[in-house]
Amino acid sequence: MARIDAFLKLGQAQGCSDVHLAVGLPPLLRMHGELMPIKFRDLPESELESYIAEILTDNQAQKLRSGKDVDFSYMAPEVGRFRVNVYRKATGLGATLRFVPKDIPSLQKLGLPPVVEKLTQHHQGMVLVTGSTGTGKSTTLAAMIDSINTNSKANIISLEDPIEFIHPSKRSQVIQREVGTHVPSFAAGLRAALREDPDVILVGEMRDPETISMAMMAAETGHLVLGTLHTTGAIKTIDRIIDALPSDQREQVKSFLSQSLIGVISQILLRTPDGKNRRALVEVMVMNRAIAKLITSEQTHQLTTALQTGKDQGMQLMDQALLDAVVRKQVDPNEAFFHAVDKRPFVRHITDRSILPKEHLS
Repeated sequence: MARIDAFLKLGQAQGCSDVHLAVGLPPLLRMHGELMPIKFRDLPESELESYIAEILTDNQAQKLRSGKDVDFSYMAPEVGRFRVNVYRKATGLGATLRFVPKDIPSLQKLGLPPVVEKLTQHHQGMVLVTGSTGTGKSTTLAAMIDSINTNSKANIISLEDPIEFIHPSKRSQVIQREVGTHVPSFAAGLRAALREDPDVILVGEMRDPETISMAMMAAETGHLVLGTLHTTGAIKTIDRIIDALPSDQREQVKSFLSQSLIGVISQILLRTPDGKNRRALVEVMVMNRAIAKLITSEQTHQLTTALQTGKDQGMQLMDQALLDAVVRKQVDPNEAFFHAVDKRPFVRHITDRSILPKEHLS
């Protein structure tokens, strides 16, 4: 057993989401959004190097020596599966190990609105799950893939970096490919996927113009494409895609979005009122004629109104999701206040008055 497994086992027992290891610090656990040190000595560089070396392959070790970050999945016996990122910084080596649950949660268990499952029932087009790092995008996508796998007879190809949740084939065939292991890049994986008779393609990260272009082509040619972007909010996601590609393709991109984008789910994670768990909350945009017209006419600043008035189609702004969760006592009202754009409706719900700006104090 690798020595690092002892930290992972302790973290799992405490219910943490991530274990952080860094030179000059004791191991840290992320507990419900906050970092907590464990009772252990500060890690010297030589000791941490030896811990990490025990779980690296020869190729991964060579990549790390060349100065590159290393991303991979690690299965710790008797503990579970982890997504690992190893990197170098000014003070030495560092590593983040994120626990990947064995069981894939359902969309219902995640508390996501019914419209999310409806988005997975399309046969062609693109659905985007967005949010900053650590907001549960991978878990939501895994639940969406599992819903398709359970309810449809489809050929599902996932491109991930690294592979996290393991999907056994149910009614569908699920082919999971890892960037750096099975394919050199997301774009290369997409090219190959289009020759493998896919119905559904998962793109773990649309991180560059080439990948975005390939994903768009796949969505336009009869496939359902699920992808992620590191954007916050549906409106910023639209702007990000338009701005990501060369200016001479702007009209083509707007046309694609208006015709082939099915919806955008933008996600955050908030602590529950007891502080013992976290809950996903989502902003949802579903494509309709009004939104398509706003995109093609470059009036994305008016999309806020379209989301507010699209409740019957399952749309909601993040502020609406936040306020509803606060009223239902599902999330910490102080955190909700922090994330809200219009903070006024949240003032009467907060429990820590010290976070109020002067204009809200009376």
